[in-house]
Amino acid sequence: MTMPKLKLLLPLTTLLIAILVIAACSADSTPIPSPLTGEGQGEGESSPSPTHRPGESEWSPPTDEGDADPTPEAPEQPWPQPDLLTPSPAATPTPVPTPDFDPAAYFARSDPTGRNPWRTDFSKHSVDYAEILLGQVRDGIPSIDSPKFDPVSDDINWLGNTEPVILVEINGDARAYPLQIMTWHEIVNDIVGGEPVIVTFCPLCNTAIAFERRMGNTINSFGVSGLLRYSDLIMYDRATDSWWQQILGEAIVGELTGTRLPQVPASIISWADFRDNYPDGQVLTRDTGFTRQYGRNPYTGYDDINSSPFLFHGPEDERLRPVERVATVELNGETVAYPFLRLEETPVVNDDVGGTPIVVFHAAGTASALDGGTIANSRDVGATGVFDRRLGDRTLTFSPDSGAFTDEETGSTWNVLGRAVEGPLAGQTLTPIVHANHFWFAWAAFKPETRIWGQ
Repeated sequence: MTMPKLKLLLPLTTLLIAILVIAACSADSTPIPSPLTGEGQGEGESSPSPTHRPGESEWSPPTDEGDADPTPEAPEQPWPQPDLLTPSPAATPTPVPTPDFDPAAYFARSDPTGRNPWRTDFSKHSVDYAEILLGQVRDGIPSIDSPKFDPVSDDINWLGNTEPVILVEINGDARAYPLQIMTWHEIVNDIVGGEPVIVTFCPLCNTAIAFERRMGNTINSFGVSGLLRYSDLIMYDRATDSWWQQILGEAIVGELTGTRLPQVPASIISWADFRDNYPDGQVLTRDTGFTRQYGRNPYTGYDDINSSPFLFHGPEDERLRPVERVATVELNGETVAYPFLRLEETPVVNDDVGGTPIVVFHAAGTASALDGGTIANSRDVGATGVFDRRLGDRTLTFSPDSGAFTDEETGSTWNVLGRAVEGPLAGQTLTPIVHANHFWFAWAAFKPETRIWGQ
């Protein structure tokens, strides 16, 4: 079923939503063919986990009691269910805290089984509890904790050329995390180039970010809390059950409140770009230990630029449309956003952020993960790369050149990955600058001081 424009769904009655929920749940039990092979991907679990759906005041009890287990069984689908991205009514916001407000009791609803209670120190928090929404059961969207990879040299026939993947490269170890998998799991706990990292993706904010997960002598592991703030994923660490804001990499509730995770350069590029530039690289496989409809987009049409964000209760910044894509950079106290719509017209930006000369590249050829019903057939939104313009003792100035980029100083040709592929500097690589692609509404809610390039 193709999702109608979000703004047209506002007047849906509670009865209609209930009917659609039943229909969607029934439809989800039918295997969806792979967009590339046409083969079914399995029926998955028969009983979805309970969820706190719009209009419901209580968590539904699980249908299968089973044996006591510290980790509730993962649901067949992430919530929200496909085609039910209605901005109102939304999941119930946390009541404005009163003197007798008990956060432990309130947020216990994210574990309806009672088998995996929060060990969070709720006395420590840096945000108002009223900003946190109950969106899904704890671990209802399961993280991947034992990721498996295939070498690029294998015949990877389940990824389309333009499909988006998250690129993370550390110490020469380059890995691709397809968004067709990340959409259903949101967090991968991994070790890349000998460094423990978490690779994260929040579909509601279109935010792909990687972080170090070593804390002193401890290597922490992270899961999906089921909670949202300003529509953004809240992660939790399994050592202290502290809650972490994904878009900031900062603990906002619990023992580690105020701690920040160092960010690792990560960018969304096409599978073809990764495959062609990293022949010795690896790609995360569909062998995740879970049955999901990988390749299907459960958020069909969500990134329509005229739509409204889902489950967003926060400050609005009208300088750009809410779900407009932006590439953001934060250096030395200065924050800048580069709108994709402007980058499509001006695919090279030579800029200075926080005293650092940078270049922003934009190249076509990467599909959206949040457009069509299958990611492989979704529209092209392009990819961005952000790099330090300094190479040795020179500061380079770039200009677009037939889908690639040329530096004025040597005439060398560069690609969106910051690699010189022709000319005197062939083989040289620019230093990547940590950046991320977001929907504007989410980034602006957390970073209202952002300068918008071109305004």
